[in-house]
Amino acid sequence: MADFNTIDDLDLDGKVVLTRVDVNVPVENGQVTDATRIEKIVPTIKDIQAKGGIPVLLAHFDRPKGKRVDSMSLKIVIPALEKALGQPVKFAEEAIGGPAKRAVADLKPGDVLLLENTRFYPGEEANDPTFAASLAALGQAYVNDAFSAAHRAHASTEGIAQLLPSAAGRLMEAELKALNAALGEPQRPVVAVVGGAKVSTKLDLLSNLISKVDHLVIGGGMANTFLVAQGIEVGKSLAERDMADTARDILGRAEGAGCTIHLPVDVVVAREFKANAANETVAADACPADAMILDAGPQTVAKIRTVFEASRTLIWNGPLGAFEIAPFDAATNAAAQEAAQLTREGKLISVAGGGDTVAALNKAGVSGDFTFISTAGGAFLEWMEGKELPGVAALEKH
Repeated sequence: MADFNTIDDLDLDGKVVLTRVDVNVPVENGQVTDATRIEKIVPTIKDIQAKGGIPVLLAHFDRPKGKRVDSMSLKIVIPALEKALGQPVKFAEEAIGGPAKRAVADLKPGDVLLLENTRFYPGEEANDPTFAASLAALGQAYVNDAFSAAHRAHASTEGIAQLLPSAAGRLMEAELKALNAALGEPQRPVVAVVGGAKVSTKLDLLSNLISKVDHLVIGGGMANTFLVAQGIEVGKSLAERDMADTARDILGRAEGAGCTIHLPVDVVVAREFKANAANETVAADACPADAMILDAGPQTVAKIRTVFEASRTLIWNGPLGAFEIAPFDAATNAAAQEAAQLTREGKLISVAGGGDTVAALNKAGVSGDFTFISTAGGAFLEWMEGKELPGVAALEKH
């Protein structure tokens, strides 16, 4: 990973600092229901203020597709933002033009200003140079703290960074350092856990990982497709039978790259997909024709534990089974708890990300024990796939 600027590299004293943040939070009945993303940007805003800068926040909310949609106004997050920061937050009804310029001109040291939803403007998602220049004209420096939007080449994530002295915020900095420790310059051996329903959605991910990691644990519905590829019957289980050739190709390439792929050796099967359905544990090649595989079995978990114990770095994306319903969350919970224990003991660097993964680790009660958990979703996945993230590339030192 190339070297990038941080807040420590910029002179911010007396400057208006355009600060790209992610406050795209869940809202119900006009109230923010989960302020986690808002709380995570507080250190960046406070550090900008400590260096004498005045933060002007740029953000998107929902998907207005380049038009003004009143229900998607960023006004809705102000109470949660004020609570997290412990101070009033000013608001501009526009992100560019007269109202934005006037709001910026009225700022004093210690103030925080939030501009209206950048996605109200078609120039944002088009990364239009004129729109980027209109944003850049409002400030003298730029800080990006929205890793979750870094895989998009938008005006507020990439265009503006070309026009002002730019740096990563504290959250972005922590994310990039964690990801570099996991795949850039990791302590070996490295194990990746990749789960989820479909091989087809994670082809780029698997292809990149087999050249980077020493062990690849495949779980969830994806594992069934790999079993089918080896001629194993999986009954009524979720499996992409048309992806069998692709799965065989991945197995062959992994062998050539010195990456050991670990598939389930035993599985938990049931006749219906519901909580506490009658179930049994059978060998991976013994799924009854009228049953479906809903979780990995205890022998598989024991194998995963052994791999974790022999590894120094873990990257995790996706559950090992139908973790949403008991008892088919057992393998995911047990493997997550093992990873958490090894991390607490200082034996493992553990980095996880992706929506289902975060939900599964929260359910297992171990989120606080992993070295780093990314809430960035698409950006985390694209980074795992080895793709360049435009919003990160724009912050690199040249």
